[in-house]
Formats: sequence, structure tokens, C-alpha cells
Amino acid sequence: MARWLKLALLLFVALGLLAAVAGYVVYRAMQHVPEFYRVAIAADPAAERTASDRMLQRTAALASDLRKEGRWQTVFTADEINGWLAVDLARNHPGLLPPAIRDPRVAITPEHVILACRYRAGGIDSVLWLTMDAYLIEPNVIGLRIRKARAGALPLPLDEVLGEIGRASGQWEWRVDWRQADGDPVAQVRVPPPRNPEDKLVRIETLRLGEGEIYVAGSTQRR
Repeated sequence: MARWLKLALLLFVALGLLAAVAGYVVYRAMQHVPEFYRVAIAADPAAERTASDRMLQRTAALASDLRKEGRWQTVFTADEINGWLAVDLARNHPGLLPPAIRDPRVAITPEHVILACRYRAGGIDSVLWLTMDAYLIEPNVIGLRIRKARAGALPLPLDEVLGEIGRASGQWEWRVDWRQADGDPVAQVRVPPPRNPEDKLVRIETLRLGEGEIYVAGSTQRR
């Protein structure tokens, strides 16, 4: 009996050690921070304010162009978007984000858009990030193909990600339809046309990713 108790105790200790090691490995993996996010979060506050101002000026100019008949185009850079997220969103639109999410940032390459944010809730403190393809399916319908979802270095259950995207799109009154492409979920986001007092039709006709920027173009036509 004594030998049996010793073996049971050793097994219990071994399992405890394995659980502790596994917990430490998981903890360390969840603390992983993508390099682009580390750099974006450490950006100079003065540079962020300047980039945010450029973003606001660019969107104001675009809003003016959308009211005129004819073609329009613009380029949004990752620096400008991140500046706006760091300054204007945090200051003037804090209610747009759930309480558990803060400090969202983006990276843009010719192939992908990467979104990341700090997540703190239920004892979890990690950087969540998504890698997506972004392209235009048809005028005013954007396709977002989710290639990867991570919490730190750990895979994130896509069901939770898709649920959060669905709740956010409902809050913003955007219609999102889900499809599959070779096993990857694809969100088809129907962008509602801007309210136009002159009853003109605004169409997004081009969306193209570049190195650190998104090019968007389209036209405004009389109905």
C-alpha cells in the first residue's frame, strides 16, 4: 500500500508539473506581440496627431468629392489610419469599441490587411490579430477573407471572431453575408451608400492594397 501511495503521489506531482509547464507555455504564447503592432504602439504621439489630422482632412475632402457627379479617388495610408485610431477614435469615439478592446492598429501589404488590438477580459490579457485579404467583389461590396486569427501566438477560434464581427457590423448597420473559400470564412460586407441630399448614387468601384496603403476609387452618379 505504501508503494502504491508513493507512485500515486509521484504521478500527481508529475501531472502538476506538466500542467504548470503547459500553463507557462500557453501564457508565454499569449504574450507574443506581432512586430508591426509593437512598432505602431510605440509611435511618437506628435507624429500620431499629425497623421490623425491628415486622415481627417483626407476624409473631409473625400466626403466633398462624393457629393459631386463624376469619378473620385483617394488613398488611405496605414500611418494615417493608425494615427486616427490612436488619437481621434480614442478621444471622440470611445463607444465604438467594446470595453475589452483597446489600442487597435492596422498594417497593410499588397497581399493582406492585418488588424490587431489589445484585449483584456476574464483574466485574459493578450494581443488579438487577424490577417485578411481585402478586395472588391462588386460595387459597394467588400470581400474580407480571414486567413489567420491569433491571440498572441495561439490560434483563435474563428467562431468567436465571426461572432464579434457580426455584432460590430450590426451596430454599424452594415450588412454582412458569410461565404467559404477553400475553407476560409469570407465576409461580404455591403457598404451602405452615404446619405446624399441630392439623391445621387455613390459607387465604390475599385479597392486595391499597396505597401502601407489602400487605394479606393469610384463614381457619383445621378439616380
